[in-house]
Amino acid sequence: MEGKALLHITPGERAALQLLADGRATDEIASGLGLSSGAVESHLATLFARMGAASRSEAVAAAVRRGLVLPETSDQGR
Repeated sequence: MEGKALLHITPGERAALQLLADGRATDEIASGLGLSSGAVESHLATLFARMGAASRSEAVAAAVRRGLVLPETSDQGR
């Protein structure tokens, strides 16, 4: 069962996942974390593989289920 299975992620990975959950695009995540877009894509791909997620939406859903991030926390009127 995947639900709340233990998954160690770094603070940076958690921050990237939270921005993703907030609906941010790769370039926005990169800007917010001070990374290049390529670095963000690489980090997310590695994290998705560890989570068993095939897409961004699967990764966000899994992260929310596991309590790693909160559902959309931004207040950008979304």
